[in-house]
Amino acid sequence: MFWTMSIILFVLWALGMISGSTEGYWVHLLLVFAMVTLILAVAQRGRRLVA
Repeated sequence: MFWTMSIILFVLWALGMISGSTEGYWVHLLLVFAMVTLILAVAQRGRRLVA
């Protein structure tokens, strides 16, 4: 689930950067949220492998 969320957020961020309508820092929040979900996905996978 976290992998899907991070991919969707990365795509939305890229589309926001390509469109050129970056309204201040709002489009960069998508990148921050994508990085957080990616970290959560990696942490969840690592926890599953250890247990």
